[in-house]
Amino acid sequence: MPPAPVICIVDDDESVRNAISRFVRSYGYVAYTFSSAPEFLKSPRIDTTSCVIADVQMPIMNGVELQDVLRNQGRRLPIIFITAFPEDAIQARVQRAGAVCYLTKPVDGPTLIKHIQGAIGKSGGGNEK
Repeated sequence: MPPAPVICIVDDDESVRNAISRFVRSYGYVAYTFSSAPEFLKSPRIDTTSCVIADVQMPIMNGVELQDVLRNQGRRLPIIFITAFPEDAIQARVQRAGAVCYLTKPVDGPTLIKHIQGAIGKSGGGNEK
């Protein structure tokens, strides 16, 4: 039996990280949380990640910058963006760069799971370099 897909949640809000983590684990996924983009980028989990859920607005490095760094490293991880402050220009930019979707907080659970399942299906469940 293959290992469960790994979902990495990158959000500076601890309550959001914990809620999403519990939610995705309830569907059988492995979930790891990170309070910042640099923390995720330095993590050994980056190499086993099947999908990233990233907040758009974070200090130090925002979700858009995280997407840019991953792409510049040649990593084609599926990214689901979440934000409390939706902006059409940012949505268009991240989607042009390959984002799975751009969701507004609070995130609807069934919608999130649908996008995770779609992202993992497209990516084969692993980190494509």
